[in-house]
Amino acid sequence: MEKKNIDWSNLGFAYQVTDKRFVSNYKNGAWDEGVLTEDATITLTECAGVLQYAQTCFEGLKAYTTEDGRTVCFRPDLNASRMKDSCERLEMPVFPEDKFVEAVKEVVRANEAFVPPYGSGATLYIRPYMFGSSAVIGVKPAEEYQFRIFCTPVGPYFKGGAKPITIRVCDYDRAAPHGTGHIKAGLNYAMSLYQIVDAHEQGFDENMYLDAATRTYVEETGGANFIFITKDGTLVTPKSDSILPSITRRSLMVVAEKYLGMKVEHRPVRFDEIKDFAECGLCGTAAVISPVGKINDHGNEICFPSGMDEMGPVTKKLYDTLTGIQMGRIEAPEGWIVEI
Repeated sequence: MEKKNIDWSNLGFAYQVTDKRFVSNYKNGAWDEGVLTEDATITLTECAGVLQYAQTCFEGLKAYTTEDGRTVCFRPDLNASRMKDSCERLEMPVFPEDKFVEAVKEVVRANEAFVPPYGSGATLYIRPYMFGSSAVIGVKPAEEYQFRIFCTPVGPYFKGGAKPITIRVCDYDRAAPHGTGHIKAGLNYAMSLYQIVDAHEQGFDENMYLDAATRTYVEETGGANFIFITKDGTLVTPKSDSILPSITRRSLMVVAEKYLGMKVEHRPVRFDEIKDFAECGLCGTAAVISPVGKINDHGNEICFPSGMDEMGPVTKKLYDTLTGIQMGRIEAPEGWIVEI
């Protein structure tokens, strides 16, 4: 397959139109078979449920070119499962998990010329999403829905790559207890836009959200889970019912324990603990791991011993091992790599 004429090494994290996308419609209580289409536009009634009451959810995953030239995806079954949870919480019909994975494969196959070559630093980002498409004026779930998947080649999420970033403790709340923080609802991200724009204007790369009930426990950022490394080399990840269960974070916990022989703790993390950690990072599909060099708590700087120059040594091992698995350089646990 001849690749598109794209400057792969200089791609940003931005959308560009590719050849095909998958579309399936839910009507009269059932999903249709779905089709691949070249049409990148959507036509909706002005009263569509997604426009009136934000009834929408999404997923994000990537396709890679491995060292030996194969095109693969990373753990798409977990994306299918997480979207199922999102749909159930938002009173939306679940798109069958097996069909979700097959649709991902179809989209990648149809756009294989856009899968960046091995070693370019770029990947093919895949965005499955669903929304209420029928008219809704009373506050209730829509009766019809559309499930779609598009893809786009992307470079690193943070322009600085693996250079440590600076984040701040945010005064706003990301998610309420018993709310929707544990699912990938579009409304969660709309709520974070004001805060991220303000953070950037103030010179910070991201926000750290604390729990809404007590503001004493670490939750996540607007789009990534936290990981911490203790001074004795333990991986610690925050646990909360209002944190999105990151597939990257769950994978890193396995990598740490099974590949690197590290102790792993998934537990509530008090904010007053973080000054004692050796390393900090943000993890998610888009960035994999972005190291955090310091956290600004209303003018009080918490600086990690790993510093602002490069990724901490333990975080680097985690990053190298996980990306090695994704790129085919390291043998993956069974079921993690799905060949297209």
